[in-house]
Amino acid sequence: MKNLELLITKAWQDNSPMLTTLAPLSALYGVVGRVRKSLYDNDKLAKYYAPIPVMIIGNITVGGSGKTPLIIALVKYLQDKGINVGVISRGYGRADSSPAMVFADSTPKDVGDEPCLIVQSTNVPMAVGANRGQVIDLLIKNNPTLQLIISDDGLQHYALHRDVEWIVVDGVRGFGNGKLFPQGFLREPLDRLNGATVIYHDSRTERYDDSALLMHLAPSKIIPLFHDKSDKNHILAPQKVYAVSGIGYPARFFKTLTELGFDVMEKPFGDHHEFVLDDLMDLKDLPIITTSKDAVKLRELAKQHNHTIFDNVWVLPVQAVLSESVYGEMDRVLNELGIDKL
Repeated sequence: MKNLELLITKAWQDNSPMLTTLAPLSALYGVVGRVRKSLYDNDKLAKYYAPIPVMIIGNITVGGSGKTPLIIALVKYLQDKGINVGVISRGYGRADSSPAMVFADSTPKDVGDEPCLIVQSTNVPMAVGANRGQVIDLLIKNNPTLQLIISDDGLQHYALHRDVEWIVVDGVRGFGNGKLFPQGFLREPLDRLNGATVIYHDSRTERYDDSALLMHLAPSKIIPLFHDKSDKNHILAPQKVYAVSGIGYPARFFKTLTELGFDVMEKPFGDHHEFVLDDLMDLKDLPIITTSKDAVKLRELAKQHNHTIFDNVWVLPVQAVLSESVYGEMDRVLNELGIDKL
């Protein structure tokens, strides 16, 4: 499965001619998606209406677009303003699909890798599960004073009524060949962006007008996997390294390391990959650098295996840098929804 995912991802990147053979599947995917959306839009299928406003942050492409760092940045901003915000997610990669709360000591196996990272970064109330209505009920039951719920992804989960939609677009990656999955990496047609609030993930600000909502990811200092137990002065100078990544769009991670001066040996795995010790055992000759999302899983793996290889694993944290227009739009949303600090 992992090899097939990587093969298709490479075909998208190269715009391989073989993708034309997938056109019939893409056509079927598009028809099913439009019919399903129409049924919900016209109240032919029942929706769940939350008792408090729901804001969805998603994308129309397969793979990473920067949603999770954006959500972390927005949650911190809202918390600083005194807004009682909660987060929900499907919890991809977890062993169970039933609703569950996420805590600082939750594991990726129990709640998913991204929820672990979000809660560890913000301590925000969060719940996961396949049925978003049940997830929201659980979250509010445990946090009755919540004022706003942010849904990490779920743009295509039309069974959930949403008051606000933000769509994150990777301005560098773009939309590839502009085809629907699996011929391309679009989850929905491009006309889905019409009238939507779009956040462009792109550091090349000169390409956009002053009103554009922009973000980019800024790398922080590379830290050891277990940085809390390490010498804070212990640094990793640019050198030849293995870059291990199980995220949706690893090319951005590899490019960032290269720009930081590292000689990168790329080791991509499928999105939400569940790491095992053998994934690392052939990488003992060089330092290993991974992403914050993957680090959540590798720390759990290290607890299961007392192996020295984890002493040579490093993490490249990133944080979302948002334009003032994004914060302005968030304030406008709060005002429109009538949300003020408690």
